[in-house]
This record gives sequence, C-alpha cells and structure tokens, in this order.
Amino acid sequence: MGKGYRQGRLGEEIRKIIGSMLIHQIKDPRLSSMISISGVDVTSDGSYATCYVSAFDMSKDEEEKKAHEKEILEGLKSAAGLFRKEIGRQVRMRRVPELLFKMDHSMEYGKHIDEILGTMDFDSYQKDDEDGTLLE
Repeated sequence: MGKGYRQGRLGEEIRKIIGSMLIHQIKDPRLSSMISISGVDVTSDGSYATCYVSAFDMSKDEEEKKAHEKEILEGLKSAAGLFRKEIGRQVRMRRVPELLFKMDHSMEYGKHIDEILGTMDFDSYQKDDEDGTLLE
C-alpha cells in the first residue's frame, strides 16, 4: 500500500520544523556539526515518524564516523520532546507522532556508485557497438 497524501504532507512539515529548529533553537554540542533532515516517513496511522538524518563528516576513519553518528542520534533523541512540542504547536493535530531517528547513508551510496561508474570504460563499449563487433 502506497504512502498517502496526508502522510507525505505531514512528513514534509515535520522535516521543515525540525530542520528550522536545528538551525535556530537547538544548542546541543552533539548537534553542532553539519546535519540535515533528508526525509521523514510517517506511518499510516500517524503514530510514528521516522526522520532520516544526513551528516556531513570529514573523517575517513570508519570507527570515528560510527561514533559521530551515534553521538548525533543520541543528541536528536534527547531533543525529541522539544521537536514534538514545536510540531504540536505549529501543526494542529490531536496526536503528535513519536519521532524515530535513523542515519541516511544514501549520499555515501550514491558517491560509491559514481566512483564505480567512473572506473568503467564506456568508450570501448561504444566503439564495439559502432563496429558491429559487439559480443552476444
């Protein structure tokens, strides 16, 4: 079953509110790095909202990166009450969804795919196709 129109609108509003609060209101040092909310999925009954978080991290070490992500998720979890209060104030609704935070690794995955495509030699495939010597 697809995501409904109402869930999509609510998810977008939640994303905007949390993003604005991260910039202007939240002063947690764990959230001082460059992070953004890349998307929010709301369940069909509106009881849970999964917020996907993208973090810009310059560290190359995998352990350091995991520790930094864990720290960000802990900071967001501790601020979840403030986020819910503001969502309830700005979006008139009876029940504000419970917020769940997950790291979004789609940018890293896209970069990895781009690197793979960069190593491929597409010119040789085009020459084979033009010559008619394409192996089948």
